[in-house]
Amino acid sequence: MKKHIFAIICILFAAAASAQNWQPLFNGKNLKGWTRINGKADYKVVDGTIVGTTKCNTPNTFLATDKNYGDFILEFEFMVDDALNSGVQIRSNRDKKYRNNVVHGYQFEIDPSKRAWSGGIYDEQRRGWLYPLTKNPAAQTAFKNGQWNKARIEACGNSIRTWINGVPCANLWDNADAQGFIGLQVHSIGNDKNLEGKNIAWRDIRICTTDVDKYLTPSSAPEVNCIDNTLSPSEVADGWVLLFNGKDSTGWRGAKLDSFPAKGWVIEDGLLKVMPSDGAESNNGGDIVTDRTYRDFILSVDFKITEGANSGIKYFVDPSLNKGAGSAIGCEFQILDDLRHPDAKLGVKGNRKLGSLYDLIPAPVKKPFDINNFNTATVIVRGNHVEHWLNGVKLIEYDRNNDMWNALVAYSKYRDWPNFGNRTEGNILLQDHGDEVWFKNVKIKEL
Repeated sequence: MKKHIFAIICILFAAAASAQNWQPLFNGKNLKGWTRINGKADYKVVDGTIVGTTKCNTPNTFLATDKNYGDFILEFEFMVDDALNSGVQIRSNRDKKYRNNVVHGYQFEIDPSKRAWSGGIYDEQRRGWLYPLTKNPAAQTAFKNGQWNKARIEACGNSIRTWINGVPCANLWDNADAQGFIGLQVHSIGNDKNLEGKNIAWRDIRICTTDVDKYLTPSSAPEVNCIDNTLSPSEVADGWVLLFNGKDSTGWRGAKLDSFPAKGWVIEDGLLKVMPSDGAESNNGGDIVTDRTYRDFILSVDFKITEGANSGIKYFVDPSLNKGAGSAIGCEFQILDDLRHPDAKLGVKGNRKLGSLYDLIPAPVKKPFDINNFNTATVIVRGNHVEHWLNGVKLIEYDRNNDMWNALVAYSKYRDWPNFGNRTEGNILLQDHGDEVWFKNVKIKEL
């Protein structure tokens, strides 16, 4: 019976696929419908394929469709010489008002290097990486070097998803561009004579623009939401809740106040900002905490620091423990400029550096962090087990409520606080340490 049901499903799926209205974007003979823009690399038709060839001393070059596309399903095959980096632009644009007509927009990455980010999504000449395959390591083996690979891109509303050889790669939720051209990239090689004359080829390029929502494919790739201070439909369905709405202080109060601080914190442009006050700990606006407490959860916070800044994200906080000077008490995901702030040299074995469980457990020396951009801190709590993650990389994990934990606390600055770190639940805290720090996309999922 199960075999019969499976056979029927396959027949129905095949029928639906055959009903899909595919249109060729490349006629296999010439480049009609396409225009070279932005650079001077060469494109030509060879044996029914489009071949792009690198050229020294020219910027990134694109063979762009003359038409713009909004919602679509795009499929094509590609093969790239080993040493090159390339991509396919989607919903991309040129505008004299934006950096003198430079091509910008979403790019399906083609990356034959050891990094293996083919199928990821890059924002050309704008925000940079939106979906590196560190977000989905399982997809890093989908691309086959030296072979023809089949790509599929689904762009529908705010959703952009990619596949290579049937493997789900990227799953992006974003609203920067609703439409634009499709462009085949030959990447700039500068003046590298060793890379001149290398090729990237495309064939069997086809697009569906009608009834797109009917032909969307389920994807197992983890979703990345790039629309600030919002939840995508899948995040809502998965139980995520915004802790900061990007507009006001709803859900937050001062750690030692009944209301939100009247000074020291500013909400503007979708950011929750700690204002500078000479590096003093909780001496201006003071720390802020969530109105309610949390037990088991995944907490995600995007943060950006200024040079030399110190701050932190705390959990299992009990605001009543410290009514005097200084910060409220709780376990802390340390936020710090390790290169410039003196606290990085204090503590034991680096346990006051970025990503550490402050003054208790050090994070690795090498970690993914960019002081010039927003970074994502994640704290996962399941019972007594806790993990710290930074930009998708796990830094530390530990277990509390045991003899080893209590011994660790006994040799830290928290030794005088009763039952430190062993609370069943507590508030979430964002720290005022007197340096300018920005927060956004503060969200939580209770487990």
